[in-house]
Amino acid sequence: MNRQTALIIIDMQNDFVLAGAPMEVAGARAIVPNLKKVLNYFRRASWPVFHVIREYRADGSDIEKPRRDRFLTDQSYCVPGTKGWEIIEELNPVAGEYRLVKNHFSGFMNTELDFMLRRLEVSNIVVCGVQYPNCIRATIYDGVSLGYDVTLVTDAAGAETEAVAKANIYDISNIGVECITTEQFLLARP
Repeated sequence: MNRQTALIIIDMQNDFVLAGAPMEVAGARAIVPNLKKVLNYFRRASWPVFHVIREYRADGSDIEKPRRDRFLTDQSYCVPGTKGWEIIEELNPVAGEYRLVKNHFSGFMNTELDFMLRRLEVSNIVVCGVQYPNCIRATIYDGVSLGYDVTLVTDAAGAETEAVAKANIYDISNIGVECITTEQFLLARP
């Protein structure tokens, strides 16, 4: 891997990661140490890092249909300016890293991610974050469809349960995505 490789971190925001958050993903806290190791590797190598986050208008007018009722009747989340919308403290972006907003499952859908990756001459993406089966899976499938070589760092991506994670890793590996652990990722790089 080289400068043509970028890290895509999906939805590591307080509203998904912190205990008791409105959209807490049960397995999110457990992946933070591994994700931090991968992020630090990219920072040391000066390779591009994209923090892809969710953001919704307070009135819910731009949220995807399956989540709209909960957003409007139960509790809103990922609203700009709220604590829940912020990226978790352990992964705060540093100067030179990209913060990209999405309001769909895929980091590519209706965003500038593909455009930016191509401008940076990136051909390989490494995906981490939350959660299987939604945003991780959708971003990976779109990345493959757009012609990127994709690596999934399996223990730096989380789900509600281990069974959900395993089923998705199995499916994702069957479309030609390299599925490896943090240790394997770090050992394979100089």
